[in-house]
This record gives sequence, C-alpha cells and structure tokens, in this order.
Amino acid sequence: MKQVVQNYKSGELAVLDVPVPGCKPGGVLVRSAYSLISTGTELMKVSEAGMSMLGKARSRPDQVAKVMQSVATNGVPATYRKVMGKLDSYTPLGYSLCGVVEQVGAGIDDVKAGDLVACAGNEHALHAELNWVPKNLYTPVPDGLAPRHAAFGTVGSIAMQGVRQGEPQLGEVALVIGLGLIGQLVVQLLTASGVRVVGADPDPTRCELAARLGAVACGDPASAAVEAAVAELTGGHGVDQVYLAAGGGSNQPVELAARLCRDRGRVVDIGKCRLDLPWNAYYEKELDVRFSRSYGPGRYDPAYELEGRDYPIGYVRWTERRNLACFLDLVARGSVDVEPLVSHVADFDDAVDTYRRLKDGELKAVAVLFRYPEQAAEAREGEAESSSVAVPAVPRSGGTSAPARAAKSPVRLAFVGAGNYATSMLLPHLAQREGVELSTVVTTTALSAANAQRKFGFAEATTDLDAVLGDKSVDAVFVVTRHSSHAELTRKALLAGKTVFVEKPLALTEDELAGVLAAVEESGNDRLQVGFNRRFAPLLQEARERFGARTGPASLRYLVNAGKLQHGSWYLQQGTEGSRFAGEGGHFIDTASWLLDADPVSVYAVATSGNDDLQIVLRYPDGSTATISYVTTGAPGFPKETLDLVADGKVLRLDDFVRASVYGRKRWVSSRLPKARDKGQNAELAAFIKAVRTGGPMPVPLQSLVATTAATLAVQTGLAGGAPVTLARTR
Repeated sequence: MKQVVQNYKSGELAVLDVPVPGCKPGGVLVRSAYSLISTGTELMKVSEAGMSMLGKARSRPDQVAKVMQSVATNGVPATYRKVMGKLDSYTPLGYSLCGVVEQVGAGIDDVKAGDLVACAGNEHALHAELNWVPKNLYTPVPDGLAPRHAAFGTVGSIAMQGVRQGEPQLGEVALVIGLGLIGQLVVQLLTASGVRVVGADPDPTRCELAARLGAVACGDPASAAVEAAVAELTGGHGVDQVYLAAGGGSNQPVELAARLCRDRGRVVDIGKCRLDLPWNAYYEKELDVRFSRSYGPGRYDPAYELEGRDYPIGYVRWTERRNLACFLDLVARGSVDVEPLVSHVADFDDAVDTYRRLKDGELKAVAVLFRYPEQAAEAREGEAESSSVAVPAVPRSGGTSAPARAAKSPVRLAFVGAGNYATSMLLPHLAQREGVELSTVVTTTALSAANAQRKFGFAEATTDLDAVLGDKSVDAVFVVTRHSSHAELTRKALLAGKTVFVEKPLALTEDELAGVLAAVEESGNDRLQVGFNRRFAPLLQEARERFGARTGPASLRYLVNAGKLQHGSWYLQQGTEGSRFAGEGGHFIDTASWLLDADPVSVYAVATSGNDDLQIVLRYPDGSTATISYVTTGAPGFPKETLDLVADGKVLRLDDFVRASVYGRKRWVSSRLPKARDKGQNAELAAFIKAVRTGGPMPVPLQSLVATTAATLAVQTGLAGGAPVTLARTR
C-alpha cells in the first residue's frame, strides 16, 4: 500500500510503498476514502523539517533539553547516534480521516466490514491507503453524511474540546482569535450553542468566511473594528470567553485576550501560539486561563487509546470517541457546515506536490482533503454518468522551444486566409512591424490574395497552400480562415514544421482537437498559438496587476452582449461552421481562466429556447467559479463585454476594454479620457513574434489552449445533456 511520509532530517516528502498493517485484536483495518490535511499542525511539521539543524533546534527547545539530558546520561557519541537515527527516519503524517472497514479484529462487535467510519490519531489515522485503528479512535459515520465531510471528525473534535473547556452558556459573547481551520469550526460550534461570536484574523478572506458561518462581527486584530464590536455586544464589559486558535510567534493574541475579556472571564488555548502572559492584565481581571488537550479525555492515555478501556460516562461525559461521534452528528444534522471550509481536494497520488504547494504558499487553503484511488474512481464514474469531455494531455513533443534566429534576420510570415478579421485586426499591426517580413498570402480566390498583397505588401500571393508549407524560408503560418478549416490547416502546418498562429476556435469537435495533438506528437512540433487576445489587453493586464494576488476562491461574472447576427452571416451556418459560441466562446473562457490562473474542471450550460442566450458556469480546482452570460437579445447600445472579478474583499471591474477599476483597500480607476478599445491583438502579436524570433516558449502554454478548447466544446455537450460536464484530463 502507499503512505505519505517525511524525513525530518532532510525535509523530504514521499509517497512510499509500505506493507499493509495487520488487523490486530481490539481494532479494525480501515481503507481510506478521504483524509484531511491539518493546514496548521502538519504544515508546521513540514516547515520545521525543511529548516537547518540550528533552525530545528530553535523551533523545538523542549527536544533540545531532552538531548542535553541524554548527553549528560549517555554521553555525546551515543546521544548523537540516537538523535541522527531518529531524525534520518521516515515519519508519518495525518490524523483525521474517513474510510471503509476492511477487516474487523477480535473483540470488535460495534462495526462490520463495509461500514463507514471516521478515525482519529496521529499514529492510526494517517495519510495512507490502509490504517489499523483501535476501538476508541473510530466511530461509525451517521447515515447520509458524505465521507469527505466525515473526514473532518478529528479536527472537529479538537475544536469541540476547546469549546467545552470554555464552558459557554446561552447568550454569552465569545472572541475567537485565529480563523484558520480550527477557528472556523469553533465559530460554528459556539454559534450552535447560542453564543454570539466575534472573530479576529488579519486575513480578510477568513474573516468573510467566518461571518458567513455565523460570526456576528470579524476583523483584523490590529484594527479598532474588533474592539468596537466587542464593546457594542457586551455593553463595554468584555467577552465571556476568548479562544486562542492562532499560531506563530507573536504575543498579540494573548495581549488582545486580556484587553477584551471581561472580569473573571475565561481564556482557552487551543492552538500553539506564544503565551507570555502579561501578569498585571491577567491578575487584575483574575482571568481563568485554560488549555484544551487535543481531542478530549483519553488523549495520550495508552489504556484508553490502545487497550480500549473506556471511561464510565457517569464520570467522564465527553471522551475522545464521544466527541468524535458528537461532532459527526452535528455535521449530519446541519448544525455545522464543513463544505465551505474545503479549499481543495487532491488525489492521494499528488500528495507530495500538494504539500509543496501549501508550503510555498502557491495553494492558499483552509482545509485540504486527499481523495484515495477507489473514491476517486467512484467520483469519476458518477460524474461520467452526467457527461464528460476529455481534455487530451499535451504530447511530450520536445518542441517547447525552437532555435533562436539571427538578430538581424526578419521573421517571415505566411497568411492562410485574408478575410475581414485578418485585414482589420492582424495585418495592420504586422505590416509596419520592424523585423517582420510578410512573405506569402494564400487564399482560395486569387483576387482576395492579390488585394491583400497590394494593401499589406506581401512578397507573394498564391492559392497553393502546399507550396507555402513546403517553403523552408517561411518561419510561421497564420491560419485565419473559416472555423471549419482551422484544425486541419493547423495540423498540416505543424506537420510541416511551422510555428502556427490560428484564430479561434482551434477545433470544432473532440476528434479535430485530437487530430491537432496527434500532429504535435508525430512531428515533435508544439509551436502553436490560438488567437485568444483578451488576456493581452493592456487595460485588463493593468487591472489584474492592481487587483494583486488572491488567497481564496473567486467569483467571476462575464456578460457578453453579443447581439444579433446580420442575415447571411456565415456564423449562422452551424451545420458546417459550428455554433456561434463554439466559434467565439473560447475568447471568454480563456480570459476567465487567465484571470483565475487555472483551467476549468467542469462546465454547466443552460440556454433559452432556441439556444439564443447561454448561461455557462465554469468550476475551477480551488473552488472558484466563472459565469459567462452570452446573450444575443440585449440592447445594441449597451457595451459588448463587461466583467467583474470578486475575491478577498476586492472587486475588479472591466467595462468593454474602455475603462477598468479595482476596489479594495485602495481604489484604482483607469483614465477617464476616452480611448479606442484595445483588446490585446497588438500585444499578442508582439509576444508571438518574439517567441518565433527567439525560439522561446509560446505566449500561452499548449495545455491551456487545449483546456480552453475542450471547455468550449463541453458547452454544446452540456446543453444536449442538461447536466454538468466534467472535463476529464487524460494522461
């Protein structure tokens, strides 16, 4: 079986093949369905492992003291061998999961094989495919509770034990400092107990989440907002309890607790924050400082945890196991909602990369779940019943770069097609560009080729495509023809070894897309760009930069007031040229994906009668969503494209590539002077020419172009099936 492990000496994380644990008496063998990453405890451990030996020593003075005692008792050589042996060993990660009982050990009669259970313990509920779990560290999952939600059981028990230590009563007011995973659960448990809650965290996204989950008020602990909320709710007396669910080396949480707690109030430490108690402040209010020990009574008692000796309920009402069962019951009855806490679900095979992304800050998350192979397979099967569109993997072509050209050698371009878009939006930017030579224009009619040659200065005009593709002096080919020919012309140009710029769409069917990628694999040439120009628009790029990085999921709304087509437009020839959205929709999906910095994982589409107006909802891996309203029945005078991006207490607004604004802590608005709409064609062409000239990477990764194309194709699939379409990535 596979298990996630870490070498504390080197910091290495790995998914190892290890033996399956035996099913000993007094416990059960559980096959994992979902396990939860503790983004606090586990990441602290992972971060410590990456430190130098000196850094490790500074972070764990308690362990240093033990080492020094061992030196005094056993001497330096023996202590060194012992310490190095322990450090240079793989240690497990994880302590909260849900799975299916695979085998029942002797003495167990409360569950049977096939039952769903939630499990606890940093030695028994590990990130592993199979775990042996003793009786007092598992509990059956209530009927109807989803396995991914039951995986929160242990972490929920930690939060519950902290709340029990605070002894909340109806009508009281509590302050929760630190709104990470534990803090968010504490907020919900207190709210369910009839306590009004104020939250404090420097992250506005977490404050917003806590407010949605029941907190009366939330804010940055360094601001006056939290203090004002406490004063208003308590009449100036201070809160009845403070729950310290924060980590780190700052003493601010402890000092804030003293300042905002009432006389003889209770301060409960759940997290692992600095605890330099300001003596005067705590003494003058006679504050009751309490510690919450993990999941509850029984923790760290081998007789309870390993030997299964329960405490009599008349003496100990809430044990580890009873807390676990109680929390699951609250979730099953809807008193606690854990789904909003799920920031990311990763396949178990991707565990190492998931930890890396969390550690590096690339993945911002409150809670992350590992989904195990059988569960992932069942999820994929269930989604396939709705419908699925394959997102082909990009072949390993080895063609991500091309030889750099001589600095003074012009880039020679050939155009296949010279219609309205080519002659109005592309060729005017290229005709006068330094270092570019318009070599040949190819059209199906001689006159249009001659017109393009005369107007833009092509060296040659022809109707012979094969002659152009066979011309070794041509560096890049632009495919700017009708939609139905894009995929085949692109395929031919790639096979001829040309760098290709094809206007959207890249393909109209899954088979066409597969054909393009087959050409990439056969030729080893992946030098391809699709004309998704909006991501290059200067105004949108500046707005994105002003918006800055985000930490939480985003909501994006894109209204496209497409309008009616003129009678006779070839866009209406859906039988041969595909639907209107198939031809144009890639623009808007690409823009959304670029703004959200990810590729979509599912598409849901609905339409009015006749498919004139479409509503498309894209879902992304981090929980972000993008809604594209593609409408043809709007007023002609209304702007064609308006976009809003909302996340982390910020809003980005784009008004038809004329004006943009960003609202956050500071407001930014683009120039009020009217400007021509720049949708990025010039900048896109500049990036493409640079890639051709230097041999560097293409402006947009091929996998992104493929994902956008697959999502566009999925819209028609979704309309036909009336259900969400999963974008299943092939390997």
